[in-house]
Amino acid sequence: MLVLWFGGLAGPAAAAPVRIKDLVQIDGVRGNDLLGYGLVVGLNNSGDSLRNSPFTEDAIINILERLGVNVTGEQIRARNVAAVLVTATLPAFARAGSQIDVTVSAIGDASSLMGGTLVMTPLNAADGQIYAVAQGSIIAGGIVAEGEAASVTQGVPTSGLIPSGGRVEREVAFDFSQSAELRLALRNPDFTTAARIEAAINRNVGEKIARMLDAGTVRLDLAGFGIDRPALLMAQIENVEVQTSTIARVVVDQRSGTIILGQDVRISRVAVTQGSITLRVEEEPLVVQPNPFADGRTVVIPRTDASIDEEPGTGLALVETSVSLPEVVSGLNALGVSANDMIDILKSIKAAGALHAEFIVQ
Repeated sequence: MLVLWFGGLAGPAAAAPVRIKDLVQIDGVRGNDLLGYGLVVGLNNSGDSLRNSPFTEDAIINILERLGVNVTGEQIRARNVAAVLVTATLPAFARAGSQIDVTVSAIGDASSLMGGTLVMTPLNAADGQIYAVAQGSIIAGGIVAEGEAASVTQGVPTSGLIPSGGRVEREVAFDFSQSAELRLALRNPDFTTAARIEAAINRNVGEKIARMLDAGTVRLDLAGFGIDRPALLMAQIENVEVQTSTIARVVVDQRSGTIILGQDVRISRVAVTQGSITLRVEEEPLVVQPNPFADGRTVVIPRTDASIDEEPGTGLALVETSVSLPEVVSGLNALGVSANDMIDILKSIKAAGALHAEFIVQ
């Protein structure tokens, strides 16, 4: 069982301040997704079977013909080639010649991409234009071992990564220096945090250039105050620290037994008791056979043993009014219950209206 909570150990101490650059992103400044179709060569007999993947054969023929090799009418039976989809993200402000990471995924019946090399593949954006070209050796994240009668696979060997395998060939047309205003979009919208960001920026700059529009947006008026260098302004304010404010939240993961409680979680006065009932049903059929050389037949007599075991509960535990998070954690641990039982207790407290927090079950 793992119980995590965020906040100071001494009680309701204020959370540590966070830089503005970690709280917001500039509206309109984002990455662009890229996609391409290519071939991986050099596989150790783990590529596509061309009979089941005819598109791989077509791609091989097209590449060889562009290289001056005439393969018209030839039957290709290579097993060291695989057709793949190549994906990447073109970061904001990426310039021609810079390198990006690319991900390669098999689309045919190849069993592994380990040891393969991606042949030069153009990467297109949603507008159909080529923005990058990818090529390089693939780092696959899986292991395959097989013998005559069995095989074992760990991870996903049909997908891999090429670090810095893409080279930017075209830049996105965006002139950040001509921006008349900037909109800061909060990653976690909150009115209190947005108001604090506005106050922190105005205090740092010395002018009221920041204005909160809603819980998720703070607008910076650059033209109104004669600021003609937006990049310099962002470098000035992005490291300003702000005290954040978030919704009280409890997150539980039933598969791993993890419970995460936010600092502002509160519980009203409530009584909790917990017990456990175990139902056990065992089948022990009895086989009766006739004596040797005697007339008769074998009969199976069903025998069932059913029982119910009830373990004593932990008693009635009283949780006082509006306890703080450390008291919630220590109180639940004092009950000595398992992770699943603790999750059930939190669900019941929430259903009773005594848990004042957003409850998320994963």
